[in-house]
Amino acid sequence: MTENQRPSVKCPTCSRFVEWDPDNPWRPFCSERCKMVDLGSWANGDRYIPGDPAEGPWSEDSSDY
Repeated sequence: MTENQRPSVKCPTCSRFVEWDPDNPWRPFCSERCKMVDLGSWANGDRYIPGDPAEGPWSEDSSDY
């Protein structure tokens, strides 16, 4: 890789290779569409970070409503 060449990464949504460019507003995604598809997956619960649910005022176990 030369000094001016940027590394390529796979878009997490569509697996298309995209240049890792600071000017890319959707980085690491290749497009706004892929970014929104990924966000929708998180919002639907299709993607999540495994582990025990967090405790807090939003918790179903809390009686402080």
